[in-house]
Amino acid sequence: MLPYILRRIVLVIPVVIFISIIVFYIIQLPPGDYVSNYASKMSIAGDVMSQQDMDEMRANLKLDQPWFVQYLLWMKNIIFHFDFGYSFNYNKPVLAVIEQYMALTLIVSLVTMAFTYLVAIPIGIYCAVKQYSAGDYVFSALGFLGMATPHFLMAIILMYLSYEYFGDPLLGLFSSEYVNAAWSLGKVLDLLKHMIIPVVVIGLANTAELIRVMRSQMLDELNKPNVITARSKGLSETRILLKYPTRAAMNPIISTIGWSLTSIFTGSTVTAIVLNLPIQGPVMYNALLAQDMYLAGTWLLFMAVLTVVGTLISDILLAWLDPKIRTEFRGM
Repeated sequence: MLPYILRRIVLVIPVVIFISIIVFYIIQLPPGDYVSNYASKMSIAGDVMSQQDMDEMRANLKLDQPWFVQYLLWMKNIIFHFDFGYSFNYNKPVLAVIEQYMALTLIVSLVTMAFTYLVAIPIGIYCAVKQYSAGDYVFSALGFLGMATPHFLMAIILMYLSYEYFGDPLLGLFSSEYVNAAWSLGKVLDLLKHMIIPVVVIGLANTAELIRVMRSQMLDELNKPNVITARSKGLSETRILLKYPTRAAMNPIISTIGWSLTSIFTGSTVTAIVLNLPIQGPVMYNALLAQDMYLAGTWLLFMAVLTVVGTLISDILLAWLDPKIRTEFRGM
């Protein structure tokens, strides 16, 4: 396993570099740049910038160089100084902007991911074991509803219900009195209360999909020869379920970590905007709108790294679950 993991880590480096080149090129494809976008905003406010002012601003921000020169300078600063550039839109270093929103983004993402898997796996097992029961039909209907309902619409519905029955739409992650307050038990409880709607909305689609995957995999495994043999030996049904079909059915669930990690981590940008969540999704959206290339490029690069790391984690977990995969790794 260890040699395989080390080889995968080495392969990550050229993959990430290749992705970073594509990302940096794509974010510069729209016409104009940050300076032209800034000049347009100033013009709307009644302050017109001359062409000379725009040229000087481009020179100061080093935006007058070809894109590949800008990319090489950006990568040099990342590799040698761990400097990801300067956010023009937020007027501070990129790392400072990311750090400002990272803690809350991690909290929302990890809780959402835990909710997704802790809900989807038991329900998927139940629906397979109780196939065609009333519970199976109910969860299947809720699953299709969850996959079909847009995130932003579900967020609006839950906010309306929260306001109608509790007098609070639960916008944001904190009540007004806790936004700038120091951390305390009251602030933590307020955060947990406000996380109910984001976690349900962001995690619902992935949960619904994983329920269907888990159910279908369990149905395939329940009648395998090893399960029938275990039943003939008198093992309890619970022990059989956990030892054989559940373990085998987990393979496709574990393999989804690579992509679900990034999709959940972004916090569903539209949902985050609707709910006014202070996490990275809206920050990324604003960076792309303002053509704040270093902030946008850094966040997309981070997403690429997260995808590769998630895929590596999936492979390791699959090897832990499936002896056949461990045997293949030893032969590599």
